[in-house]
Amino acid sequence: MNADVTAHLASVQSPVRRRDADTLIDLMQRVTGQEPRMWSSIVGFGEYHYRYASGREGDAPAAGFAPRKAATTVYVLDGVDGYRDLLDRLGPHTTGVGCIYIKDLDKVDLDALESIVRGSYERLTAGVWPSRAAESG
Repeated sequence: MNADVTAHLASVQSPVRRRDADTLIDLMQRVTGQEPRMWSSIVGFGEYHYRYASGREGDAPAAGFAPRKAATTVYVLDGVDGYRDLLDRLGPHTTGVGCIYIKDLDKVDLDALESIVRGSYERLTAGVWPSRAAESG
């Protein structure tokens, strides 16, 4: 793990968020085969290229998370809607369009979370998903 990721996670005040970050590092490395690196405040794995309908484009992590004060955010950048069956199994969480917010990984089904991360990572890196960003760009 690079020094930036290590320093970032060491600065997380909540012991639960730090513990959950260690779990997510292992899970996302296993799923992606990639080492973590910092993307601003996001711990990311791999990358994908996006293009908005406006023509704006860039790169983003293909899998990632951020230990926030209120909850850990797991990024599902192809959108959470395609994972409703797995989200139903996941346990206590809330969602945004492309995020899953989890307060305690010990209370969720990690197999379901791993399946969500794997599906999203594979779709993003294969470029086979319709870009949510392109639709809202």
